[in-house]
Amino acid sequence: MRTLTVALGDRAYPIHIGADLLGRAELLLPHLKTPRVAIVTNDVVGPLYLDRLCASLEQAGVRVSAVTLPDGEAHKDWETLNRIFDVLLAERCERSTTLVALGGGVVGDMGGFAAACYQRGMPFIQIPTTLLAQVDSSVGGKTAINHPLGKNMIGAFYQPKLVLADIDTLATLPARELSAGLAEVIKYGLIRDLDFLGWLEANLERLVARDPEALAHAIERSCRNKAEIVAADETEQGERALLNLGHTFGHAIETGLGYGEWLHGEAVAAGTMMAAELSRRLGWLTEGDVARIATLFERAQLPVWGPALGVERYLELMAHDKKVEAGRLRLVLLQAVGRAVIHGDAPPAEIAAAIVARCR
Repeated sequence: MRTLTVALGDRAYPIHIGADLLGRAELLLPHLKTPRVAIVTNDVVGPLYLDRLCASLEQAGVRVSAVTLPDGEAHKDWETLNRIFDVLLAERCERSTTLVALGGGVVGDMGGFAAACYQRGMPFIQIPTTLLAQVDSSVGGKTAINHPLGKNMIGAFYQPKLVLADIDTLATLPARELSAGLAEVIKYGLIRDLDFLGWLEANLERLVARDPEALAHAIERSCRNKAEIVAADETEQGERALLNLGHTFGHAIETGLGYGEWLHGEAVAAGTMMAAELSRRLGWLTEGDVARIATLFERAQLPVWGPALGVERYLELMAHDKKVEAGRLRLVLLQAVGRAVIHGDAPPAEIAAAIVARCR
């Protein structure tokens, strides 16, 4: 097992990464206020891993309740969130009860938001079961639900007490979901870790083949990058926004197509190609740089072209982005491969041209 720490002072928490961790209740017990947990999962992950986690906790003397949600981004809304509150209230869960999110990014986001709201805050543990959640969404305390006008527009910053990433859960992950997670892994190399990007270029096929050693290294390196950024800028006032490379374009794709039509990582990959193309048009990247990024995404079996929603539709959806400030769209772009910046002065015509260039 590898352990990292998200350094947030008295709210610091560990990230445990390894195999066969779901059955190790002793990793969770130090982070429980009382021997009482409510597990939030979904109808895909639950049948695979809920019984094992419950048995481990119950054998350690912990009382467990469970909430099973429908799977998918299309259910990341108020109605589904309220199902969590229904069970927490029906089971008489207290403020000291720990909510455990067992699942991918949707479960983690919704579980975290519910924990932030229920009785004005209950302890929260992340047990991510997808690659995307293990390397990105489970770390850093971003929680949210979607709105028809924009993705993740309603939420809170609410840090977990622990992140437990069991690599064994990736064995049951569909290939498409694994690829979606690789989009976020590649992101870290593009924005700040050139050495890691080189390692990815040399080892990508090992990751696609689910080599355990390669996965453990990629998850640890990704989490280390994110933990450093979160510790420096918890509430995204500056550097943390760099983690959103490709996300402004990508969220427009997800919202425009309808939540769940494309996976988040797929939309991020296509969105990153739009950001790379815009960076090229601003004179920061070469055509060779853009091709290098596209090749890496293609090897990860990710899309490098966005859907043809139309420029006006893209721009309309992007106007709802959380990085819009004083009415000005601020984008995460690449000054070089391995160095991202937040840029608010890209000419609208160039933004439009970059979208057109990367859509099919």
